[in-house]
Amino acid sequence: MATEQVSRTATLKKYELLDQKDILLAEYIWIDADGETRSKTRTLDATKEWTTETLPVWNFDGSSTGQAPGENSDVYIRPVAIYADPLRRGKNILVLTECWNHDGTPNKFNYRHECAKLMSAHAEHEPWFGLEQEYTLLDLNDRPFGWPQNGYPAPQGPYYCGVGSGKVVQRDIVEAHLRACIYAGVTISGTNAEVMPAQWEYQIGPCEGIKMGDDLWVARYLLARVAEDFGAKVSLHPKPIPGDWNGAGLHSNFSTKEMRVEGGMKHIEAAIEKLSKRHQEHIAVYGEDNDKRLTGRHETGAIDQFSSGVANRGASIRIPRECAAKGYGYFEDRRPASNADPYRVTGILMESVFGAVSE
Repeated sequence: MATEQVSRTATLKKYELLDQKDILLAEYIWIDADGETRSKTRTLDATKEWTTETLPVWNFDGSSTGQAPGENSDVYIRPVAIYADPLRRGKNILVLTECWNHDGTPNKFNYRHECAKLMSAHAEHEPWFGLEQEYTLLDLNDRPFGWPQNGYPAPQGPYYCGVGSGKVVQRDIVEAHLRACIYAGVTISGTNAEVMPAQWEYQIGPCEGIKMGDDLWVARYLLARVAEDFGAKVSLHPKPIPGDWNGAGLHSNFSTKEMRVEGGMKHIEAAIEKLSKRHQEHIAVYGEDNDKRLTGRHETGAIDQFSSGVANRGASIRIPRECAAKGYGYFEDRRPASNADPYRVTGILMESVFGAVSE
């Protein structure tokens, strides 16, 4: 049995009220080899105005995160985005970073670097993204919150956007996370309970270009930290519970300036045609264990078949009915799993629609 965590929030509070003098706390965040966020704290001079250019490059032990061998373990983290810190507040900041090797090459698991190049090369198309992050809240025994210990809850139906005891659990975590994202400056546009009990979703966007991946990763970090305070675990597994339950995805909404104006439907249809020719390339970077989710059931398309349709949540690509009626707007790629890397998802969408970037 897992040991229950005891909250010491009241005890911590008296230390949080201590004067930080002229010290600023910067929480450096990076993504490890397993697609999990890691972080550590650095103290800085609070009298200075820090930017991504002036913040110090730091390093960590990559052999402990699966990102480097033990005999050459230093991995450098370069600041790329700064957010207000909702956990420490005040002048303290969150610093999102990229991982680089000692020889000046991007680390193998640094997917942001290539994504940023694609976004920059095709910036004239003004790509907008909105990603819908589904996740499941687990107790410390890895059982979904609110589920019977020796059985299953009632079948799916009352839980999606549900209200009331017996329908939703851990709304306090969801509310805390929403406010933390807003405080940090993450572009969060909403949240709701999902189809499977103990499953929730938040939406990040619309964001242009590389900011989509940055904001989603910081939102993931904040969700893990908030859940930590409440003694809960966050699962991004695309099929956390086998059986007749919905999986978890990272539905990805995409548009360009050409798609968002009158006559844009022809650009949407042209993009979907290009995506249809690279289905397997997309599936390869759309998350681990996605085959357990993309079965053609539970509002998914089959993993080995590409399909598209208006208002069809069983298709690979869905065109919202409103957009089809207007003749312009955006489309939704429903294939990415909840554990997919947003840099890889948005990057390959840009590559498939507009072409790769030459070295």
